[in-house]
Amino acid sequence: MKILAIGDLHGDLKQAKKLAEKAEKENVDLIILNGDFTLFEKHTPGLLQTFKDKGQKLLLLPGNHESPATVDFLAKKYGATNLHNYALSIKDIGIFGCGSANIGVFQLPEDEILNSLRKGHNQIKDSKKKIMITHVHPDKTLASKIGFIGSKGVKQAIDELKPDVALFAHIHEAEGIEETIGNTKIHCVGKKGKIIEV
Repeated sequence: MKILAIGDLHGDLKQAKKLAEKAEKENVDLIILNGDFTLFEKHTPGLLQTFKDKGQKLLLLPGNHESPATVDFLAKKYGATNLHNYALSIKDIGIFGCGSANIGVFQLPEDEILNSLRKGHNQIKDSKKKIMITHVHPDKTLASKIGFIGSKGVKQAIDELKPDVALFAHIHEAEGIEETIGNTKIHCVGKKGKIIEV
C-alpha cells in the first residue's frame, strides 16, 4: 500500500492542489491528513475537495487547530474517515489513530491519548501490518529535542503496542525526521507530504 501522509497544511490550498496531483501521479492508495489542516478551526473552502476530486481515499485526524467535532463534520461532508479514536483495516493493514495534542486549545491528557490508541489497536490487532497515526510526536525522540516536549502517552503506546509504522506531525521544524523506536519506524510528516509504502 502506498500512503501520502500530510501534516500541518493550515489551510494552504495551493499546496493541497500540488499534493493531490502528486498522489494521482504516484498512484497513491490512501491520503492521510495528519492534523492541523485548518488554521484555528477556519476551514479553507476547497481544501478537502481537492483530494476528493482526484478520487482518492482520505483519512483525517484532528490536530491542535481543529476539534474532533469539526473533523467529524468535515469527514461526513467530504466522504472521508475521521481516524480519531477509530481504527480500520484496508487489505491486511490495520490503521488506528488519536488526534489532538498534549498542549494547545484542543489538548488531551496523556492517559486519554494512551487509552485511545490502545482501544484502536485492539480493533486491528490481528492485522499483518499496523500503522499508528497521531498528530503529536512521541516523547524522547529527535522531534521532541527540536520543538515542544513530546507525548508520553504516544511514546508508551509505541513501546507497548509495537506498530510497524508510526506517523506524526505537529512540529513543523521536524518534518522529514525518521527514526526507530524498537522495531517501529517513526516518521514526522508535514506540509511537503511524504509517500510511505507499507
